[in-house]
Amino acid sequence: MKDPYRGGCACGAIRYETTSEPIVQLHCQCRDCQRRSGTGHSSYLTFAQRSAMRITGEATSWRVAGESGNEKIHAFCPVCGAPVYLTFAAMPELIAVHAASLDDPGRFNPGFVTYGIRAQSWDRMDPGLRRFDRMPPG
Repeated sequence: MKDPYRGGCACGAIRYETTSEPIVQLHCQCRDCQRRSGTGHSSYLTFAQRSAMRITGEATSWRVAGESGNEKIHAFCPVCGAPVYLTFAAMPELIAVHAASLDDPGRFNPGFVTYGIRAQSWDRMDPGLRRFDRMPPG
């Protein structure tokens, strides 16, 4: 059995677990991610099957349309306020968890940076990562 990806919010009221492997791991520098994280970017592991992710606890959510016009649903803990995961209205089976919400954040291995066009000069990413001005094609 694969070592599961486990994590949750800061206070432990929301927990998640999956044995699936992420389909993509990335940093996003869009303005929504900057505002939500309170820093220059957010970091995510995206999984293809929301149904394979076991989530306990009740998240509160809010919705925002991304630059593409697609609606993103952000889930956070109503107790501690920590962001935990997000889903996408146009692709309901995808789920992305915040890298820092992992019990072992060292498992995060970003492959690229999105929305580099929105990067703040003080938020420097690994120069070895491929950078896209917006979302990558495909």
